[in-house]
This record gives sequence, C-alpha cells and structure tokens, in this order.
Amino acid sequence: MEEHSNQSHWIPLADLMTGLMLVFMLLAAAFMLRVEQTTTLVVQEFEETKNDLLQALQKEFATDLKQWNAQLLGDMTIRFNDPTVLFATGSADLKPQFKEILKQFFPRYVALITSEKYQGAVKEVRIEGHTSAFWMGQSDPKTAYFLNMGLSQARTRSALEFVLRLPAVEKHQQWLIEHVTANGLSSSKPVSGEDKSEKAQLANQRVEFRIVTNASDRLDQMARDLKAGQQ
Repeated sequence: MEEHSNQSHWIPLADLMTGLMLVFMLLAAAFMLRVEQTTTLVVQEFEETKNDLLQALQKEFATDLKQWNAQLLGDMTIRFNDPTVLFATGSADLKPQFKEILKQFFPRYVALITSEKYQGAVKEVRIEGHTSAFWMGQSDPKTAYFLNMGLSQARTRSALEFVLRLPAVEKHQQWLIEHVTANGLSSSKPVSGEDKSEKAQLANQRVEFRIVTNASDRLDQMARDLKAGQQ
C-alpha cells in the first residue's frame, strides 16, 4: 500500500513538470515569433523607405545628372565623376564649375531628405572624397595613400563648408550641422577594381553624397526594448 501511495504522489508532480515545460516552450516560441515579426517589419519599412527615397531622388535629378556628369547609385549615393570639374590636381579648392553644380544640387537635395516623409529615416549624409592611388613623385604606395588621405579630407571639408554656407539651406542649418559629415577616404574604395590604367585612376577621383539610414539604430532599439520587457 505504501509503495502504491508513493507512486500516486509522483504521478501528479510529473504531470505538473510536463505542463510547466510546455508553458515555457510556448512562451519561448511566442517571444521568438515576436522578435521575428518585429525584425521583419523594421526591415520591410527600411526597404520601402529606401526604394521611395531612391525613386524621389531619381525623379528630382533625372534631367540634371547627365549634364553634371553624375550618377545615382542603387544605395541612394549620388556620385560626381568628373575630376576635371571638381578640383585642380593636388588642390582642395573647389573649381567654379563644381561650385555652380553644388548650388543647383544641394538645396534641392536637402529639401528632399529633410521633408516630413524622409527626415526621420536619415541618420547621416556623408560627403565622401575619393582619390586615385597615385601621388606625383611618390613611389611608395603607403606614403601616397597617406598624402591622398590628407588631400581627400581637405577636399570634403571644403565641399562641406561650401554647401553649408549656401543661403538656400540656411533654414536647415541646425539639422545639417547634426547630420552632414565630411569623410576623406583616399584610395581605399576604388571603383576601377584592379585596373591601373590612367583612365581607371581618373574614375577613382570622385565626390559622393551618401545617405546612411537609421535602420540599424531601429533594430538596436528594438533589441533593447525586448530585453527590457523580459526583465
């Protein structure tokens, strides 16, 4: 009788543990589903905003890009390609023709990205300067890289100062100070690949306006919110 009593005592306890395990598994599955759904929603929202903004940029500048010798890339970067228009060789001073292009381009660009529809999605606008891998009279690649780094940084600072001083963007001054940066990248991101010809190296000399979205920040905040909800 005593043995039977002990068995009767353990059977309900085993059922209870099984039930608790099932509840735990269901909660874990629900949490994982919530994370997946939220992540998917953020990614979809980012892709929709990116595609909308890309189309808006294309619509705004479609008739201008060719005459500026510029192109709109799939990641929303606007690239100015003609080094003969941008800066004199070895100089950080903007050429008059590039100043005129920036006067036409930048106020319209700012009006678009600071609009109610897109401003909340823009984390940073990077003005990036790129050079070739060569420096006249310098045969050491590392030294040439550092000299070009100084030049590309000086050029992007010149471009940044010029566009931020345009009267047409004065009303956006605080937002621009907080979001627009100058980034000299020397020859670290060539567009010509392994091609070392003079024509290819000229293609590497360019200025780009690149939009960085806050999608990663949204995902990080989501992770923090989910973690806080568990505590």
